[in-house]
Amino acid sequence: MTGSSDILRTNFINLFLMAQHIKSPSIIKAAGNKEKIIREYFGNVNSKTSEVSIAHMTSPEGWLEPGQCPKFNEYTFVMKGKLKVITKTEEFIVSEGEGIMTGKDEWVQYSTPFEGGADYIAICLPAFSPELVQRDNK
Repeated sequence: MTGSSDILRTNFINLFLMAQHIKSPSIIKAAGNKEKIIREYFGNVNSKTSEVSIAHMTSPEGWLEPGQCPKFNEYTFVMKGKLKVITKTEEFIVSEGEGIMTGKDEWVQYSTPFEGGADYIAICLPAFSPELVQRDNK
């Protein structure tokens, strides 16, 4: 979990930084059975902000990540291809031009089993962090 010192640091930074020009993303290693590219523009790594993370994902055909029960809401918009999203009660196929929102504390698993994989934007509130994602143990 984010500690109170992290929250104070973020609030202090935000008092003095009104605008932040992001010239390039940070590349972050993704969980899963295949290599997926995560380009974080805003979040704990690239902009040092814990309120929100915004990342561009490029996921190959056949990619599957472990299930998770995150402590954040995730808003996903598919720009190209199809994304498969499974919850405890439903299965969704999210196609190009569509979006999906998964809620905090909801078990979810993302994958791209379809030809060509997928290109999508993920927004997490609060920002994604390894401590908040709560991945399934293998």
